[in-house]
Amino acid sequence: MQKSVNEFIAEAQAVCKCFDAKSAKAFFDEIGSVVIIDVREAHEVNESKLEHSTHISRGQLEMKIPESCPDPNTNILIYCAASGRASMAAVRLQEMGYTNVHVIAAKFDEIKEIFG
Repeated sequence: MQKSVNEFIAEAQAVCKCFDAKSAKAFFDEIGSVVIIDVREAHEVNESKLEHSTHISRGQLEMKIPESCPDPNTNILIYCAASGRASMAAVRLQEMGYTNVHVIAAKFDEIKEIFG
């Protein structure tokens, strides 16, 4: 049977560490040493992005993440437009050996409002 994208997202979110936008901001402020990864497409990032984020589109993640996060213990917050791509990306990062990956499970507008 073919799986839907919603099933893949639900499976990913079941094994990811997820924060709502306020909790993610508190984590960012408290920890200080956090890499924020934006896995949206370039045209989305060109419209608006978080000030402290690094853009690595979901399709380039596996190839480019080692440049931004060479240490697998790096604290990572990952987001997209509505948390689907971010959740699937977080699972992939965990499979790659990253141990501190957290999804911001919120819509981008809310994330932007809270992070500024």
